[in-house]
Amino acid sequence: MKKYAAEIFGTFALVFAGTGAVVIDTVVPGSVGHVGVSITFGLIVMAMVYAVGDVSGAHINPAVTVGFWLARRMEGRCVVPYILSQLTGAILASLLLRALFTNKAYLGATLPAGSALQSFVLEAVLTGLLMFVILCVSTGPKEIGIMAGIAIGGVVGLEAMFAGPICGASMNPARSLAPALVSGHLQYLWVYIAGPLAGSIASIPCWRWTRGSSTMAPPARLP
Repeated sequence: MKKYAAEIFGTFALVFAGTGAVVIDTVVPGSVGHVGVSITFGLIVMAMVYAVGDVSGAHINPAVTVGFWLARRMEGRCVVPYILSQLTGAILASLLLRALFTNKAYLGATLPAGSALQSFVLEAVLTGLLMFVILCVSTGPKEIGIMAGIAIGGVVGLEAMFAGPICGASMNPARSLAPALVSGHLQYLWVYIAGPLAGSIASIPCWRWTRGSSTMAPPARLP
């Protein structure tokens, strides 16, 4: 239960801080800005990796959980409880933001700036790169583990910085699902569920080709 509680809290913090930055930038225009939102997402991910990584692995993302399972880095019986915990934390965060700010900026829901297909491909590639980095830094020498939070948070911030204006750079079905459900903007939700999952799945053979193993490993702990 500690693992599931950690995933609830970690995902709550991610969605509350990340989408909260989007909402506050709408309430006070220009106060945060695109760069500020990107940095906020990167920093909160880094903080949660260090805060709950030793408890649950700090997945805080259904696509990451699926990726760890396919990489044989976690047991199948934990996948559904992990994802339910992540969705619970994300929805609680969006509900709190709705109570505080009504429906400002769609509560930070991700929407394509161009075509849905363009955003789908971007989300798949971004999540694939993120998952590859996560798998690499959550294994190997102790020094890699210590730096895992910085590496993962850095990738999230970097990808949000350059791709956010086009696709929203969600890379996380829970992060997109919660504000979409609470704000009622569901029309492009499939992009932000299917895209990250496709990217996470595609990253597994890339990881194995470079440094992975086909055998079951202990559940990943970050850092």
